[in-house]
Amino acid sequence: MVSASRFKARFWAKEDTADYFDCDRAVQPTLPDLKPTTTAISLRLPVAMLEDLKSLPNKRDVPYQSLMKLYLSERIGRERSKKAP
Repeated sequence: MVSASRFKARFWAKEDTADYFDCDRAVQPTLPDLKPTTTAISLRLPVAMLEDLKSLPNKRDVPYQSLMKLYLSERIGRERSKKAP
């Protein structure tokens, strides 16, 4: 017996999706749960600071870059609230 997922895979491997979808009637989807886009940057840090940053998330089992983003986000939030009247 062929599983449904294998059947679908074989079917779509042979068929052209353009034969089954009308692109003229396509609707632009809304994707509210998308994560914000990110940009790679280069940041020079003292070796000791980077080692400390890398050791902190090991205790929490999170990647150090995620922890750095969290720290930056918290600090930016504090700075913004200071400037707000």
